Amino acid sequence: MTDPAYDLIVVGASFAGLCCARAAAMRGLKVAVIDAKHEPGARVRTTGILVKEAVDELDVPARLTRKISAVRLYAPNFRHVDLHAPGYYFLATHTSALMRWLAVEAGRAGAVLMFGTRFTGAGLEDDCIKISGTGLTSRYLVGADGAKSAVSTAFNLGRNKAVLVGLEREYAECDRVDPDYLHCFIDTKLAPGYLGWVVPGTGMTQAGLAVAPGHEPDLQAFVDRIDPLFGLTGGEVRERRSGVIPCGGLVRPFSTRRVLLTGDAAGLVSPLTAGGIRLAFQFGRRTGQVIADYLEAGGPDPGDLMAREYPRFTLKNWLRRAWSIAPPNGVLNASLFTPPMLVLAKWIYFQKRSLGTPAPDVATQILANTVPPETADPAPDNIVPLKRPEHPPK
Repeated sequence: MTDPAYDLIVVGASFAGLCCARAAAMRGLKVAVIDAKHEPGARVRTTGILVKEAVDELDVPARLTRKISAVRLYAPNFRHVDLHAPGYYFLATHTSALMRWLAVEAGRAGAVLMFGTRFTGAGLEDDCIKISGTGLTSRYLVGADGAKSAVSTAFNLGRNKAVLVGLEREYAECDRVDPDYLHCFIDTKLAPGYLGWVVPGTGMTQAGLAVAPGHEPDLQAFVDRIDPLFGLTGGEVRERRSGVIPCGGLVRPFSTRRVLLTGDAAGLVSPLTAGGIRLAFQFGRRTGQVIADYLEAGGPDPGDLMAREYPRFTLKNWLRRAWSIAPPNGVLNASLFTPPMLVLAKWIYFQKRSLGTPAPDVATQILANTVPPETADPAPDNIVPLKRPEHPPK
């Protein structure tokens, strides 16, 4: 048998897939990335918020981001509180441009990027991975092809069974949205099991919501509900997106001989916050490193090694189950801004950086920041979600 054409083939030009390809190529492997999309950054399915820890994992161009210093958390009755942590910030991103930049970086490292190439199956024969219908062969295969991974299906690996369903609109930049805050709305009627959001993005405003399994998202009702605050109704809609977000934690098994899942395909998304980009940066890069060590230096089996390194999300899985109960809005209005709940909220958003007490005079701030919502009959959602590809990127 002839030698495989590549040392590593990565399926999915996602954040995780491109970080994996870049790291492996920089360590000398011959790497190819295949993706059904026609170009990097096409059909983006994520809001693209980077937490501070993600920026610490991977430096990204400042021109593609917008710094946001705090979170404004709203109860169902629109009372709100501003949450900060010293030295912490978020980055809103021009997500498609960020994906294109990362693809260029992977290419500069030596990876070959094959867009317009759909993964339909593969098999292992004598330590050689053969990609069906392409003629491509490799010594190792990584599935970074999203929540509904085709690589997982081809090799009978674990699947994401619990997912949030999200819808989002991208509007022209709205000057009524305070640019210093991520605006997060807790409302178990409109967003059971998760939340709604308004993000002051890079030259745009993003508004969306996600809901737990068993519910249908109604984005128009959410936009109508928050209209007294931001006036988005009737604004220019530049783009619509939809997708699923894994919320069930790490899939098992996530590896087999010469095959490893990473990113959303592996369930590497926080079950509580639904954040996965930091983990994509971290473990995408790490899988590229350990595969290079395995193939070139006789290092440990990558699947065995990542079984020790991938997070288990034990506490966050329990909190996800608790939040999925979706307490009534009246309970949330009464309890959301009590001291224990504020401590929990700061931990969720800032984690290790949330030590200390909330901002001074929080009770006064909450009472002052009450906006009487205008009642309106929820309108049917007129969004026709974009058809989700078989292997959506995150």
